Amino acid sequence: MQVSVETTSGLERKVTVGVPAQEVESAVEGRLKEAQKNLRLDGFRPGKVPMQEVKRRYGASVRQEIMGEVMRDHFIKAMEQEELQPAGMPQFETTKNEPGEDLEFTATFEVYPEVELADFSQIQVERPVSEVNEADIDEMIATLQKQRAEWQVVDGPAQMEDRVNIDYEGSVNGEAFEGGSAQGQSLELGSGQMIPGFEEALVGLSAGEEKNVEVTFPDEYNEPDLAGQPAVFKVKVHQVERQALPEVDGEFMQAFGVDSGDMDEFRAEVRRNMERELRKQIGEKEKEQVMDELIRVHELHVPEALIQQEVERLRNQMVQQFGGGQQFDSSMLPDELFRDQAERSVRLGLIMRGVMDQYQLQADPERVREYVEELAGQYEQPQEVINYVYSNQEQLQQVEGAVLEEQLVEQVKEEAQVHEKEMSYQDAVTPRQQQGQ
Repeated sequence: MQVSVETTSGLERKVTVGVPAQEVESAVEGRLKEAQKNLRLDGFRPGKVPMQEVKRRYGASVRQEIMGEVMRDHFIKAMEQEELQPAGMPQFETTKNEPGEDLEFTATFEVYPEVELADFSQIQVERPVSEVNEADIDEMIATLQKQRAEWQVVDGPAQMEDRVNIDYEGSVNGEAFEGGSAQGQSLELGSGQMIPGFEEALVGLSAGEEKNVEVTFPDEYNEPDLAGQPAVFKVKVHQVERQALPEVDGEFMQAFGVDSGDMDEFRAEVRRNMERELRKQIGEKEKEQVMDELIRVHELHVPEALIQQEVERLRNQMVQQFGGGQQFDSSMLPDELFRDQAERSVRLGLIMRGVMDQYQLQADPERVREYVEELAGQYEQPQEVINYVYSNQEQLQQVEGAVLEEQLVEQVKEEAQVHEKEMSYQDAVTPRQQQGQ
């Protein structure tokens, strides 16, 4: 087998492979003999059809089939011989393909880039430093109460955080507009569901009262004809409801797994859960920064084939998330919708792979066990969860991947510039995206 490699551009390679004629013709002859044994044609006994007739009928298609197999097999051998690592499927083209002559074909493909790791001391990481105090626990318990609150009708003026049932009809310059009216809509005041100023204007209204609410649509409103326009909404209130918070008693505590009804034990359980969430979010913030910084300090070409594979994966994922079935053609979603995310994902994956190879990182079995046990501790039957994870290869691989990511982040942080920043519990557990970072 003769092989030559040409770099056509960047990561693209063009491999030319020569295969001796005898190898191809022998394979074709063997396949035709197999077909002859089972071939049934009128006028001939089973297995007795003359080879000349078999070749006449099936020679071309069998040769085409063998050609595909030969090119795939020799492409794999060529990759091993030349120590090349293709990124994506190759494009085959035959350049010599005459019966009785040597076969020659080309395979064009992209290779994985060589990742030269940057100096990790260039990387900057801000590590949140926080703790759970008694005030944080009080606030969390109040949140838990609100989550289990019941709405009760009140006879009086509405307050912020009350829920009102209303009819409204909006107009701009005296003209009604599409989507500007509703009947019997429930609205929690302060939720930000309506345009600025609308919900605040309903504070103080009681059931049966009406009011003309004057507001202005934001300049960046998604309907250009309404953006920046003053509007008047005629509103009628049908009902006002207020949340009735449950008492923090034995029944309330039992709902959160504290059967004793002891307040100290309940607060201790709340603290443990908050501290677990705090550790998780601090870890997520550090990981996100490390990943962003790894992308920033590394420049490398990304194989287009891998980007397209990731685009397709993201496209299918979106279709599934929105319940799209066979009726929805995923190709209607343009590549541009996913390309930036796909390129970032592929780029980061290549860099992380480079870091893992350089430092020979593998998931630590002890840390995997700790990870599984902490996860299982959130369930009523933790041992069942542990057994399930270790008996399910896919689940275990996901855990090992998460642990390996943690180890990678720690490796980078050892050489990076890490600065601690004290912050409140609430700021520490709020995702970076919600903080506008």
